[in-house]
Amino acid sequence: MSSMSLPYSKRDLHYDNAKFRHRSFSKVSIVDLILLLLNSVDPCLMLTRTSPAQSISDARNLGEDKVTVFGGTKLGKFLRKPPRLPPRLPPGDSKSSPSLNSDSKWIDRQQSVKKAFIHAWSGYKKYAMGYDELMPVSQRGVDGLGGLGATIVDALDTAMIMGANEVASEASSWVETQLSNRISQKGQVNLFETTIRVLGGLLSAYHLSLAEAGTNNVPKASVYLETAKNLADRLLSAFTSSPTAIPFSDVILHDSSAHPAPGGLSSTSEVSTVQLEFNYLSTVSGDPKYSEAAMKVLDHMKTLPKVEGLVPIYISSHSGEFSGNNIRLGSRGDSYYEYLLKVWLQRRASQDSNLAYLHNMYEEAMKGVKHLLVRRSIPKGLVFVGELPYGPKGEFSPKMDHLVCFLPGTLALGATKGFTKEKAMKDNLLNFEDLENLKLAEDLAKTCFEMYSVTSTGLAPEIAYFHTEEYSEGGLDGGNKSSEYVNDIIIKHADRHNLLRPETVESLFVLYRITEDPKYREWGWQIFEAFEKFTRVDSGGYTSLDDVTTIPPNRRDKMETFFMGETLKYLYLLFADSSLIPLDKFVFNSEAHPIPIEGAIKKE
Repeated sequence: MSSMSLPYSKRDLHYDNAKFRHRSFSKVSIVDLILLLLNSVDPCLMLTRTSPAQSISDARNLGEDKVTVFGGTKLGKFLRKPPRLPPRLPPGDSKSSPSLNSDSKWIDRQQSVKKAFIHAWSGYKKYAMGYDELMPVSQRGVDGLGGLGATIVDALDTAMIMGANEVASEASSWVETQLSNRISQKGQVNLFETTIRVLGGLLSAYHLSLAEAGTNNVPKASVYLETAKNLADRLLSAFTSSPTAIPFSDVILHDSSAHPAPGGLSSTSEVSTVQLEFNYLSTVSGDPKYSEAAMKVLDHMKTLPKVEGLVPIYISSHSGEFSGNNIRLGSRGDSYYEYLLKVWLQRRASQDSNLAYLHNMYEEAMKGVKHLLVRRSIPKGLVFVGELPYGPKGEFSPKMDHLVCFLPGTLALGATKGFTKEKAMKDNLLNFEDLENLKLAEDLAKTCFEMYSVTSTGLAPEIAYFHTEEYSEGGLDGGNKSSEYVNDIIIKHADRHNLLRPETVESLFVLYRITEDPKYREWGWQIFEAFEKFTRVDSGGYTSLDDVTTIPPNRRDKMETFFMGETLKYLYLLFADSSLIPLDKFVFNSEAHPIPIEGAIKKE
């Protein structure tokens, strides 16, 4: 086997890991850290700094024991502001002008994202208000998620965080007057999609609106909570109807019944990506039934056989067993791994919970990813995560969904637990595995960004393949011949669409918060500019694209709810001050709805 196809963990680290493997202790000593820094950390550090960008109207520092206000409202005494530490320059960029990282630059860019959000809402409000999604080119609405006005609920907390008060007021009014009736009358919905988008959106809005409950423009926080309980009570039938701990995939809302997907199989990611939301609902409602039902899924999965911590992408609600051998971190597999970490982070401070097994499962899975799925492309050596469609004994596929670009952010979050890298190293919080995962996170984030820059439009395809010694296809590059990686990334004709997905900017946001390296902001801005240039619809809204490799690209005529709920939110937070939704106080659910970490936020 050539060096280009060896497992990442055995060939790509800049550290001398041999000297660590015989150590009996888990933490890295000061001497080890110095050696690690000399071998792996970029040498150019900023000696002076400018403070992170902070919107004049959207983010106010309320003092030592307060947190940034959301949208100029009185969301006051929740969090302590984390220390403001000097960011690192990009590698080799020691001559960067301080003005390039000035507050005014990022305030302006933050406001550009807010304007894009308002433009997206304007199209939705004009042509699709009350529908799940906007079709901006044909100027109409469509219900593809059960008819619960998913865009409204998905966008609500984004509007609150941005201080887009008019949008927040309009969305809040609709939720207060329309959503409960919709929930009581509608038919089939998907458990997973409804939980992450609607239930998650309601719970995040509940938390963010606690201090606003008495104002004229926002319904009382209790409205969000009662609506969330009404929805969750019906969704619980997916758990109670199943003969195993694995819930059915679909729920009929109006009669609180449930049934499995055709064939009886559920996506592994779907059944394991409802726990953050149900846990938080139990916390704020005082009723443990929601958490108990959802956590049984992970408790059961703990007992199932795995391949170095990795699991197939299908599971049966009838047998409770995994089905097939297909292992991947793209569609149907992705957020299983994300929630192993995030549920542990959410509840690790709980005195009555013993969830160390989740962190153990996460760590084992990440070792499996590095050993079985990570490779480098040729000729330029981009690090990517492939697939095992026929299991570990089958052929490796150099295919990587854009969805996999959640992984850099998850790896970084798992390494530092939301603290900056500098603070984590100063406090001796990182072991060798953490440093290895953080290095992999940065390498994968680079690959995810190059999936954008390699195309003619500067926007990533839904799926990319990578040129390896075993796999190559000619004439399928991204169209940007000036890209250094034009020969590394292969984009098949069926995979060239872009759905306005958030995963790459999500990881850029997390990595910027943790490493404080401004290159992640610059990469995010380039992606935002490409969205503005090619997906903006003048009459209102933004549209998905058919082919990112051609200019002008054909338009697909769909604005997914996650564009307002996730993509624009993460871009806004990327350009914001780090005290706005700090990563050591919140976890983001799979739809980017921030949920407070138990015990991390002071109660009023």
